[in-house]
Amino acid sequence: MTAIQSERGCGASAASPAAATAQDGDEPLSGRAATEAALEAAATTLLKRYGVLAGLNLREVADEAGVNRGLVYHYYGSRGKLLRRALRRRGHENLAELAAQDVLPFRQRWSRFFRTTVTHPEPIALTTLLVLDGTEPIRVMPLRDSVQKRLRQDVERGEIDPDVDLIAFHALLVTAAYGYTIYRESFARELGVEVDELDARVGALVFDRIIPAVTPDAQRDADAAGH
Repeated sequence: MTAIQSERGCGASAASPAAATAQDGDEPLSGRAATEAALEAAATTLLKRYGVLAGLNLREVADEAGVNRGLVYHYYGSRGKLLRRALRRRGHENLAELAAQDVLPFRQRWSRFFRTTVTHPEPIALTTLLVLDGTEPIRVMPLRDSVQKRLRQDVERGEIDPDVDLIAFHALLVTAAYGYTIYRESFARELGVEVDELDARVGALVFDRIIPAVTPDAQRDADAAGH
């Protein structure tokens, strides 16, 4: 048993699956649905507690949820399937928030995207583990098509230079947000600054200095005046 696993075993707190709910304000779940909700919530809790790089153990998930260990294997069969279901449950809120931002201008939209991923990092952690596992097919860009369409519209509106490679730009923006979200606490620790302070400084650098480099001069001047 590793030091991390030993620490987890001492720190796990059992929660009754009967107390699980589908969403705030919904009727309490019961039976298998409640157990699955508890297990998926437990997976998210453990990732938040120990970080994505510490991995995820199915027995620890069952202990955290307060259910029989055999049920996690019976219901999901593999860690990958559990992670996929937990991502579906937890990622719905993030996707809805991101979709609602689609009408915003380019810089405001991506600034909100950055803030959303940093504020709600659990779906990014779940996605990262699924990619590392390689056992379950996963889309790391669930809004890919709509985002690409919106980026083309940004070019037409003069918010992005027409010679920018939108495929590469999209990948770069998502990579920056996902990677920073995963490592931000470690970065802050090693750099000796508070996490919130680092968030603000990174956001300012990206959206006030780096992103304007792909913005036409006229739009850049307008953004600066509005800022």
